[in-house]
Amino acid sequence: MAHRCPQEPQERETTGVYLSTVTSPVTAPPGGDPRRRRIALVSGNVVALGTVSLITDVSAEMVTAVLPLYLVLGLHVSPLAYGVVDGVYTGATAVLRLAGGFVADRFRSRKLVAGFGYTLSAVAKLGLLLAGRSVPAIGAVIAVDRLGKGVRTAPRDALITESTPPEALGRAFGVHRTMDSIGAFLGPLVALAVLAAAGESYDAVFVTSFCIAALAVVVLALFVRERPAAAPEPATALEPAAELEPAAELEPAAELEPAAAPESAADKVSLKAAFGLLRDAPVRRLAAASCLLGLATIGDGFVYLMLQRREELSLVWFPMLAVGTSLAYLLLAAPLGILADRIGRLPVVLGGYTALGLAYLLLFGPVGGWPLLVLTLALHGLFYAATDGVLIALAGPVLPARLRTTGIAVVQTGQALAYLVSSVLFGLAWQAWGPQAASRAAAAGVAVVVVATLLLLRKRGPVR
Repeated sequence: MAHRCPQEPQERETTGVYLSTVTSPVTAPPGGDPRRRRIALVSGNVVALGTVSLITDVSAEMVTAVLPLYLVLGLHVSPLAYGVVDGVYTGATAVLRLAGGFVADRFRSRKLVAGFGYTLSAVAKLGLLLAGRSVPAIGAVIAVDRLGKGVRTAPRDALITESTPPEALGRAFGVHRTMDSIGAFLGPLVALAVLAAAGESYDAVFVTSFCIAALAVVVLALFVRERPAAAPEPATALEPAAELEPAAELEPAAELEPAAAPESAADKVSLKAAFGLLRDAPVRRLAAASCLLGLATIGDGFVYLMLQRREELSLVWFPMLAVGTSLAYLLLAAPLGILADRIGRLPVVLGGYTALGLAYLLLFGPVGGWPLLVLTLALHGLFYAATDGVLIALAGPVLPARLRTTGIAVVQTGQALAYLVSSVLFGLAWQAWGPQAASRAAAAGVAVVVVATLLLLRKRGPVR
């Protein structure tokens, strides 16, 4: 069901995007054509959250860009063991997303919960100094880091949703993910620079990563503002955001509890209401689709390891594969977010997974050399740009406002737990059948999941 903001007699005027969520209403400029569509910007809160994610991703990618190489080639762990570690990295603490989402909704403290998650991940970087070459210790530190990510992700995305009108969510998440991907692009480069300056000392990378992560927490505390769920912040635009095409594909869920005026103790979100989310058919279908999509995704490290083996890349260049994916993501996230608002979010998400399936096929296809590297990394980055933020933008209008953080956590938890399963299964398939057969099986799995998701989420009419 599509959503439009009601036309208002006044517009909000601004000369740019600020690290503030306050704008002043003024009358529309004389002689303006209300039918003319112009590029709309996003709120200052989205920019502030994007800045936090950018800095955090620089910190995180400094470590993760070299982790597959370190574990598989340095410590000689098996593909199955790496699949378990990789799954832990994303999925093992996914259930904590639900706890973080519920606490944030219950106490209306999304910024505080997100800040706790960012702080926990920052502290975990120092734990890598103590882990040494112990794979179990590295796994434990990674689990703590992912605990922080699990706690912060849903409250952060809920803050973005509440700072944006429904018809502009794709653009807002696209801008946020673009800033996030800038950090992912810079992280491996910073790590290589630190290694070169510190005589290949990994301890120096870990300490630098911690300092950068701590800076992100400071930016969150100073510049991110929490707004009431009932009063979403309009997009900063040259023309009213209401004139954009609607893009929500699923009808919104009914409120599980009656809307209230000022919140009292009796109005606080309850566990019963949170568990009741899945009683609503649109939310249930969305959660099921997120699980399917998670099953279709294998870890980035597997993709990079297969490219490195096929092309016999020097180990020095291995971290640059992650940079290639991040560059494609950076360039495409905002345009695809805007496209999703225009033509519909579900087609963009499914198009992203189609690109992922093609990337898996290319890994052992007829193309080789630099064309293989460019095409595979471009498709891999396109996949993230078309799915990461757009899936949450698809979910936002479907979820009841009072339980939006919890609902986003349900979607992300289903996807992350399915990813844990897929990483272990792919590692097992690699070990049993070899990387070529395993990658082709993964591509076939993507095709099945795309069709199943389309059938699950499409409307009774044509899919937008």
